[in-house]
Amino acid sequence: MEPQLENIASVWPSIKNIFSVPHSNNEYENLVLLLDDLIDEIGENEKHPLASLMESIGNLIETYENNNFPLIHGNPAESLRYLMSEHNLTQSELPEIGSQGVVSEVLKGKRSLNIRQVKELSARFDISPLVFIQ
Repeated sequence: MEPQLENIASVWPSIKNIFSVPHSNNEYENLVLLLDDLIDEIGENEKHPLASLMESIGNLIETYENNNFPLIHGNPAESLRYLMSEHNLTQSELPEIGSQGVVSEVLKGKRSLNIRQVKELSARFDISPLVFIQ
């Protein structure tokens, strides 16, 4: 066996649950919790040493969700406008997204919400993050 494969084989048993597509709801929830911790640690720092891990885990979660959850067709901007109306909020009252200018760009469809923004908005309004993902 090649030395690189030997190294991987020696650590694989301890990390395989992190680097495999979840096959159960429990495995999925554990990966989501890990991703939440990574998001808290990394934020939007693309140069963080764990940034690529966050991306990889996000892709594994996405694969599981695509195979196990019904597809919700929505428009994040429309959903956000509706929630703003229901809660009598102005663009400047959404610090989860950023400045009033950033909120305006999101509402106009010129900018997409990032993972951090989706997480914070779903927590604020106590709704599924899928509402904000197109």
